[in-house]
Amino acid sequence: MSQTREALREVASWLREARRIVVLTGAGISTESGIPDFRGPQGLWTKNPGAEKMATLSHYVSDKEVRERAWRHRLESPMWDAKPNAGHLALARLERAGSVSLVITQNVDGLHLAAGTSAGKLVEIHGNVREVTCLDCGERAPMERALARVRAGESDPPCRSCGGILKSATISFGQNLVAHDLERADREANRCDLLLAVGSTLSVYPIAAVVPIAKRAGARIVIVNGDPTEMDELADAVIRGPIGEILPRLVGAE
Repeated sequence: MSQTREALREVASWLREARRIVVLTGAGISTESGIPDFRGPQGLWTKNPGAEKMATLSHYVSDKEVRERAWRHRLESPMWDAKPNAGHLALARLERAGSVSLVITQNVDGLHLAAGTSAGKLVEIHGNVREVTCLDCGERAPMERALARVRAGESDPPCRSCGGILKSATISFGQNLVAHDLERADREANRCDLLLAVGSTLSVYPIAAVVPIAKRAGARIVIVNGDPTEMDELADAVIRGPIGEILPRLVGAE
């Protein structure tokens, strides 16, 4: 389905009619908040392939230089100043309308919560950058405390409880996703009547599998993204363009 005015109206009617909507969001929903994606033309890993090492657990654990670079990167991250954009706010509005059963995000920036998405209906499948966790004892603490130590001169701050390695409370390459979160995502995908995928290339598994799961269960699939995705052929509607403009139109926020 092309992005015509009629197509937008039809998808908007699907959203109004749906009784159980699952939303899956990727990095593309946050680029309008000033957070670069990873795999796009201007993505972090596209422009600097070495940066992917910072998100790979084996490199992070074994190489102090990688950890020090990761801490410098965290200090400079645009996430700390980012605010929810119109896309995040539109999804929070859609949830308040009562039909959203679950929002699954691949993002770690916390912007869905800041926009008003209910914590009880949100699965941050790759964790959240707002906290740090010790890889040895499992203790968690606010990220800002660790960043304050880096600003004070600690290039690789250890856990204050056990001396272990600290990292952001995100899921790195080589780490398992939280089983309960995956089970919940799969369960809701099997029960929904519409799945809305926003700003994701739909190439990162296992979470991208919720799209074919929902399709097999009989749900409509709507994809909103700036570029083609790996699952466009499964969609009942594919809408291209700026997410912050499209989502408010789809949910009646403008």
